[in-house]
Amino acid sequence: MRIDKYLWCVRVFKTRSLATKACKTNSVKVNDEPIKASREVYPLDKIEVRKNQINYIFEVINHPPSRVGAKLVGLYMVDLTPKEAFEQQDMIKNAQDYYRKKGEGRPTKKDRRELDDWFINTEEE
Repeated sequence: MRIDKYLWCVRVFKTRSLATKACKTNSVKVNDEPIKASREVYPLDKIEVRKNQINYIFEVINHPPSRVGAKLVGLYMVDLTPKEAFEQQDMIKNAQDYYRKKGEGRPTKKDRRELDDWFINTEEE
């Protein structure tokens, strides 16, 4: 089974075209080698997918006949992603929330002026 089809079937990507695009941008590796979307995947292959600043690691168990439901994904792959990767994403998210509250949108002119004043004051010191 092709890698792009496999990643779509086990619900790593929402569409097959997104899986193909990830393969083209070297976001997908099989056994630590960058691959093309047409590469065949076999049981016991380790797949590393870079998605949303996290390196997900999966091990292929079997090929699904077609796209499977979320409850059946465990029959076809094992998630080996370390817990530290998710903790690091939480840290990044919290750091971004510190600077800007969710839902505030783009910075206003007032925000920009305050930033400019802050940078000017730090350069004078």
